[in-house]
Amino acid sequence: MERKKVTIADLQKKKQEGKKITMMTAYDYPTATLVDQAGIDTILVGDSLGMVMLGYDSTVPVTMDEMIHHCKAVSRGAKGSFIIGDMPFLSYQVSIEKAVENAGRFIKEAFCDGVKLEGGSDMADVVKAIVKAGIPVCAHIGLTPQTATMLSGFKVQGKDAESARELVKSAKDLEKAGAFMIVMECIPDLLAAQITRELKIPTIGIGAGKDCDGQVLVYHDLVGLFERFTPKFVKQYINLSPKIKKALAQYKREVEEGTFPGPEHTFTMKK
Repeated sequence: MERKKVTIADLQKKKQEGKKITMMTAYDYPTATLVDQAGIDTILVGDSLGMVMLGYDSTVPVTMDEMIHHCKAVSRGAKGSFIIGDMPFLSYQVSIEKAVENAGRFIKEAFCDGVKLEGGSDMADVVKAIVKAGIPVCAHIGLTPQTATMLSGFKVQGKDAESARELVKSAKDLEKAGAFMIVMECIPDLLAAQITRELKIPTIGIGAGKDCDGQVLVYHDLVGLFERFTPKFVKQYINLSPKIKKALAQYKREVEEGTFPGPEHTFTMKK
């Protein structure tokens, strides 16, 4: 039995009732199916796929076509979760017209329910234009990986009074521009709690403490399939990599020894 499709109104209601919102990344059909069957509220097809799926060193090289390709697969696998496509670097910064056009591709071609883009108050006009075009926007403040170089690397943001004030202002400006939800990455828990209290729209935390309206993690971090590095905010619920390596090694050994395929895996002719 298919789940009822999660809507923006459902997410808003959860915030109002003090119920936590769940978000998980997915980048392909089988993962999206599993996440959907687990009852996760929202799926983020994050540009993090650049690192965990495509082997890039950062999210910066990810293209629109790559994002659309993966979003299509996810939308085929998840019928209940609210699907958000992550707008990659330079798909929305060049011009408002280009931003609206690219956001529209996520809806028209990949059947996403909304898009996510990084940036603070400086992106409010872009958010407003995309929303005006009828496309739901999830904002993203704090550590914004696409512009991590400008932030002097992957560091916690909002640790001093001035930058904390800027983040609060950004959150309010993005809400006013029409964002339906906001992701807050790597900011102090007290600041995240303050922003969550002051906004009417839901907040989703990743390295932002427990007082956000919801939480998101990268699927490959959660299940132990990404071994290059593990951020402080990640909880690994299962470590699949060693189990998969063991299975592959066993397969290799059995093929080389001639014990696979066995009689039970073989088709024989009738006498």
